[in-house]
Amino acid sequence: MRPRRRAGAWVYVVLAGVLAGSIFPLYWSFAVSSRDNSAIGETSPLLLPGGHFFENVQRVFDTVDFWQAIGNSLIVASTVMVSNVVLSTVAGYAFARLRFPGRNSLFLLVAGSAMVPAQLGVIPLFLVINDLGWYGRLEAVIVPGLVSAFGVFWMRQACEGAVSADLIDAATVDGASVLRTFWHVAVPALRPHAAVLAMITFLGAWNDYFWPLAVLDSSDSPTVQVVLSQLASGYYTDYALMLTGATLGVLPVIVLFLLLGRYLVRSIAGGVRYG
Repeated sequence: MRPRRRAGAWVYVVLAGVLAGSIFPLYWSFAVSSRDNSAIGETSPLLLPGGHFFENVQRVFDTVDFWQAIGNSLIVASTVMVSNVVLSTVAGYAFARLRFPGRNSLFLLVAGSAMVPAQLGVIPLFLVINDLGWYGRLEAVIVPGLVSAFGVFWMRQACEGAVSADLIDAATVDGASVLRTFWHVAVPALRPHAAVLAMITFLGAWNDYFWPLAVLDSSDSPTVQVVLSQLASGYYTDYALMLTGATLGVLPVIVLFLLLGRYLVRSIAGGVRYG
């Protein structure tokens, strides 16, 4: 067995540079959000935090209903995330490991729908939402995103690589039902891939701006991204206020990544052990 090669010093230098480049925008947003606008106008770059962060946070909550926006975004993103993970996992398992007529044709249809630009469906979808009486309600944002072609494709490919067909056949021979085989054989193997899909879906739903702006009442049921646009829509740009809101808005995404980040590594590495 060949010995494992140790990474050279340049690898760590490159990784440190990538890490610094990734973290710096978040740090700079926090540094600006902790200053007042007079300090932002100085010629020297803002690299150190100031002492006005909590004052700016209070200004954010006084300017817009940020708590309601956070709550609405959490409801939308969490519901869309859970629905996508459940439905995409079931559909991906069916397309990968179950045999039924038209399986390949249906999968090609689902995968092909991902190639259609989402902008083409905005007007018809808006008309349907309006006819259902959902305008201004969170259902208008949640229901269209309950399942996605990307999620089905992702989990189908994950099933092909992580769920052994021999294990499925062995469970079937032992008398396990389809549901039991799925729960005890497929789900444990697909857990890292499902966690990655959860992060991608949550991030997409959390950062969605155009569709919530189109179908929600910005004064009654806004989401975080809509509220952040309101912070930047004054007669002058209050950078401290705007970046304080952006800093607060990114915190749930960071928390989710800290909770599920280990599964991202397992999914990329194609690990064998799960749990």
